[in-house]
Amino acid sequence: MASLWSSLEKDVFNPQKKRLLETIRVWKTGKKKKMSILCVVVDTFRPMQPFLVKVKVDRGEQYKIAYKWPLAELKLVDGKTLNQGLWQGAWVFTSMEINEKKNNFPGQINYICTACLKGKSHLQVSLDFDLQFDKVYKWTASSFEEKKTFIRCLWKLNHRFLASSITFVNVPSCAAEGRQRPQEDRKDTAETESQEELSVYQEMTPKEAADVLKLMEEYEPLVNNSVAFAEQLSNDLHVMDEANLRAIISSERQVTQLMSSIDEALAEVARVEETLQIYDELLGSVKQQMDHIHQENSLLHRIISNKTKLMDEILFLTTHLNLSKEHCDALSRADLSSPSRVKACIAAAEALSGCMNIQLQPGYRKLQSVAEQLIMFETLKQNFESSFISHITSIFELQGNALGQPIDKLSAPSHGLHHEELVPYAPLMAWLRNANPVLFCDLPKVYAQNLSRLYDREIKAFFEQAKTFLLGRRKGSLQESLEKPTAMGSIQQSRWSLPGSREGQEHTLDKGMIVKQMLEQVLRELQPLCTAEQQFIEKFFQLSQDAADLQELEASTTKGGESMASPEDPPCTKPRSQLEEPTTRLLSEIFSCLEPELRGFLDVCNKVHPFGCLQVLVTLNDSIFEMWGSSSALPSSFLNTVLGNMLLLAKSSFNKCIGTLCKEIEEAKMVSKMKGGTLPSVSRFEEFVNFSEEVFRTARRRGELDKAHLRLAGSVFSSINSLSSANLKVNTDMVMMENFHHIHCFLCQKKIHCLEGKKREAKQRYSEHMEKYVIKYLGQPLEKLNHFFEGVKARVAQGVKEEEVSFQLAYSKQELRKVIEKYPGKEVKRALETLYRKIHKYLSPEENLLPVVWHAMEQEFIRQYQEFEDLIQRCYAGSGIAMDFTTEDLLSYFNSITLSNM
Repeated sequence: MASLWSSLEKDVFNPQKKRLLETIRVWKTGKKKKMSILCVVVDTFRPMQPFLVKVKVDRGEQYKIAYKWPLAELKLVDGKTLNQGLWQGAWVFTSMEINEKKNNFPGQINYICTACLKGKSHLQVSLDFDLQFDKVYKWTASSFEEKKTFIRCLWKLNHRFLASSITFVNVPSCAAEGRQRPQEDRKDTAETESQEELSVYQEMTPKEAADVLKLMEEYEPLVNNSVAFAEQLSNDLHVMDEANLRAIISSERQVTQLMSSIDEALAEVARVEETLQIYDELLGSVKQQMDHIHQENSLLHRIISNKTKLMDEILFLTTHLNLSKEHCDALSRADLSSPSRVKACIAAAEALSGCMNIQLQPGYRKLQSVAEQLIMFETLKQNFESSFISHITSIFELQGNALGQPIDKLSAPSHGLHHEELVPYAPLMAWLRNANPVLFCDLPKVYAQNLSRLYDREIKAFFEQAKTFLLGRRKGSLQESLEKPTAMGSIQQSRWSLPGSREGQEHTLDKGMIVKQMLEQVLRELQPLCTAEQQFIEKFFQLSQDAADLQELEASTTKGGESMASPEDPPCTKPRSQLEEPTTRLLSEIFSCLEPELRGFLDVCNKVHPFGCLQVLVTLNDSIFEMWGSSSALPSSFLNTVLGNMLLLAKSSFNKCIGTLCKEIEEAKMVSKMKGGTLPSVSRFEEFVNFSEEVFRTARRRGELDKAHLRLAGSVFSSINSLSSANLKVNTDMVMMENFHHIHCFLCQKKIHCLEGKKREAKQRYSEHMEKYVIKYLGQPLEKLNHFFEGVKARVAQGVKEEEVSFQLAYSKQELRKVIEKYPGKEVKRALETLYRKIHKYLSPEENLLPVVWHAMEQEFIRQYQEFEDLIQRCYAGSGIAMDFTTEDLLSYFNSITLSNM
């Protein structure tokens, strides 16, 4: 119980400033499973009020208040005790249970039976009791002692705090007051004495045992004689009794005086109790009056608090729902004709938004004055919205119908004045966006529809002027100059007829530089135009707020996909779908003609120069990179998107150009009367590489050019290889050797990294065809001798022994001597001179391959001579057969021929 009491005080009642007086564990009658605790508590502050609290224990062994009743609402306490005898018997029984020192079991049974017989009832202890508030609560206590203590506590609180307003039924007054009658006291005393007489012998205490030992030591001689010892003790006791009687007789007067003093004290105590009773009754009425005054004070405080809160709410409504007369007039007139009046309307609109955005409780809107004020605000807002929209729409229409600026030089128009005219209305646009988003969404569309007409006229005039400057002609002859080359069918011819001289190439480069300069000028003029318009509409129509979430999404996507992007791709050439945001959609409508006009201008650039697509590609790439790195450029500029689309178009045009060029190279037909030299396809490849390298010299990326070089090189190689099937009057291997050698020397000079593989392949092919050419022509000076020894090698290969070859009829020693006699030294030298003149005739002087080919022939001729000598030694050993010339003779022949033709 102590643990329960301390837990309840610490966890439940001390935090609520209440003092615990009594507890009882109960359950609803008939439902023992759900046990609760009833607690009687009072406030720790004045005025103290008693309460009855029902406490439950949850699953976590935590105490929780389930219900609380003021004890003043308690009307009736029913103890469920039928008569006083039963209550007394049960009370005595429970008292004897806890008194183990002064009662024994036979005495308990005796007394209980006596009490029950006097009460004329059986011993049946009732644990049930009822408490009546607004309804009757029936409970059953866990023990009769707790029930008796709980009811006694209620009885005391009823007399002390509630002026006996609670009715107690079936509860004896003696039990409730906690005392017994005098007759019962006397009866208890007699019974206690009788029970003490019947009590069993108890063991001596240590002090008693020590006294007995001391007595036996004094009478030690008599201890052995028990009769004499008993007589001695009896005499001593008689003497002591006699002394006690004399002492009592001598102190009888003092005892009488003490008894009279006790009687007087008892009488005085009775008078004090009567006086205290009177004072208690007087104080009871005063307490009721004080409690009544306290309740009245509490009500007064509550009234004052309610008045204060009401005044605060009224001040809140009157302060925040009040729109000044000046603001109302400004909104009603909606005069936006001057800057000062525009500022007045802006201040009024912001004040109106502040009034309408106040958070009001639902009940306030039912107040008539509040409802009328809100209706007035809504009316003002709607009227001003319609007036403002009409005014701003008229400004958009006037700007859209304005005449474009005359163009004397190639420069894009500026709309700074138009933007300055609209900037003062930006706060009102922001207000309209928050006040009525539906109406606001239509204004950007109206702006785009009107301004697109102005931009269409200006952009078309700008590009017409750019085309005129590019072609260097008057406007009237512009279309004629573009159509004339097409009509003559000379586009393809121009591709193959680029000037081969240095002056022609310089003229071609100059025209390419003009294309680049004009395109760069056009892009430089377009950037501030598009950037200024984009910045204006983002600020004026509050579009940057809508794009903020999209930029965060793009940043997270870019972080996750950086490794997947090509390092050479421009950072702004993103798909169009990724930039489909309000700003981009609006700019697409405003600059609806920009992309078609720019596309047409790029077509003109492509027609001005055979390889104008290279200039366009490089210029667009560099412009996009420069624009992306510029601090003034927007990270998601509309112009970047347009240029990205143009870059894709330029790449497509470049790839088509390269594809057409490759096809023409591969399908080119060689002239049958061609005498050798560099092929047209090789010259074309060389011209393209020279021009493209000059164009891409300062370019920031060259991935497309490297791919084009590889495609063209492959086509040129295929074109050279196709010569093997052509019917040429000159030797095919010689032509292929010259062209592969030309390509190898050209690539070595240019040092293009992507063509290193093609350079090595050209060198290999050049060496192969030179070897074939040398072998083919070397057979002519010693043709019969060469055929003879080829036959000898064939017989040996067939299995004929080398020493037996001379016995073959066709390859006998006599046949060998006949063949050798046909080729004396002078004849060999004359044949070599004829061969030299023939090679010199057909080899082109530009490649300067004659010394190389002649030296290769010398080496091959000497190799063949040594091979023939070896076969003679092996197959015709001992025959004494030898050729008419030696290796030294051959070297002298070659040297003399070379020196004579220098």
